[in-house]
Amino acid sequence: MPSPGPSGPGDADPGTTASATLFKHLTQFLATRLRPGDRLGVAFSGGRDSLVLLDALHCLARGQTAAGELPRFVLSAVHVNHGLSANAADWARFCAAFCAERELPLEIVELGPIDAAGEGLEAAARRLRYAAFARCRTDWLALAHHRDDQAETLLMRLLRGSGVAGAAGIPVERALAAQAPGAPRLIRPLLDLPRALLTDYAAQHGLAWVEDESNADCRHRRNFLRQRILPQLATVFPGADAALARAAGHFAEARQLLDELALIDRERLAPAGGALPLAAFNALPAPRARNLLRHELQACGLPAPDTRWLEEARRQLACASPETCVELSGAALRVFRGFLHLLPARPEPPLRLAWPESLGTAATLDWGGEPLSIRAAVGAGISRARLLAGEVCFTRRQGGERLQPDPRRPRRSLKKLLQERGLPPWQREHLPLLWSGEQLAWVGGVGVDAAFACADGEPGFVLDFVPA
Repeated sequence: MPSPGPSGPGDADPGTTASATLFKHLTQFLATRLRPGDRLGVAFSGGRDSLVLLDALHCLARGQTAAGELPRFVLSAVHVNHGLSANAADWARFCAAFCAERELPLEIVELGPIDAAGEGLEAAARRLRYAAFARCRTDWLALAHHRDDQAETLLMRLLRGSGVAGAAGIPVERALAAQAPGAPRLIRPLLDLPRALLTDYAAQHGLAWVEDESNADCRHRRNFLRQRILPQLATVFPGADAALARAAGHFAEARQLLDELALIDRERLAPAGGALPLAAFNALPAPRARNLLRHELQACGLPAPDTRWLEEARRQLACASPETCVELSGAALRVFRGFLHLLPARPEPPLRLAWPESLGTAATLDWGGEPLSIRAAVGAGISRARLLAGEVCFTRRQGGERLQPDPRRPRRSLKKLLQERGLPPWQREHLPLLWSGEQLAWVGGVGVDAAFACADGEPGFVLDFVPA
């Protein structure tokens, strides 16, 4: 529920210490990033930190400060309702009222039931929240993490035994979702400022906010550190939060050097890009091999695995069989013909997919997360008449299929044809097969059966499918 105090927007007073410091800091931070007309969103929970950030940016957007010039920008907010608290609906209403009073656009994202299987409720909620952020129609999305959050994060990760990457803490800026075109870039403008400054700003501006009741529960490890450990540290080590945040910065610098080393190793092993030659990878010293593996996973948007997994993967790859597979949540490492491939998880293709009833001139189907396109043609592809003579559908491989892509050669097993084309096993398992009744007419990545080839001037269909 809102904390005591008026909830209306306060008049910015550049003469007050907290306001002047915050406005100046935000102006310097944004001046190097914003271009005229940029859309800046704020992840707005209704709590003190995000409320102070949104209020201060609102003052800057309206030119109510003397902190310096900024390009004109369009400010908005997004509130993600996880539905995990009995007060969640009240928080959403509070955020709506706060933004309406300031005439700020607000998007409220309602998350459905959270499936926490295999990752825990907090991690699942975070994943869904960031997925919602990636869909925001803004150029930048600002989160309100501050210096105390950075100190807590560093302690949490060190106590878990994190390496340099984990100890680097919260990044001040990063791409929100490399796999989502048009996703905003995530920024944390308050990361160098202490929590106390935000509290002072809220008091000076008479701002109210909501309190998440779970923040008082010390059964949660972060709350335990925040409420019991860090205050005790500060009595013996004044400025502990600033020192920890500074250490996180040093770790971040070390992580950048490790990333650069991984890029050097990748360029040396695979100058043309693509898969890594396994023998050259296995010849790397163990720390550099682990560093390269970690970098490859993170480059695919996957969380960094722990050292034990990396070392076990390296051990298995050192004595790899021709088709070794090392599983990881969200990905797999596969060996094929002497090369190491990192494969992010993807949806399974359907067992059966019907031919589109109203095709028109073109259609695109979803085949296990990959596009399968069909277009009408003349004198090319599959004969329309012969294909539609039987029931038409797509299926996955079952085994034993035969195809005759070359009319000058006999019908052959699909397994042999795929082996000759050098398709890796994981691509073979993902290919669509097109049937007309009991006859196999086409196979993605292979081609049309000779019996279904379109003659000159004959109506037909051209299918396109490129195995990932």
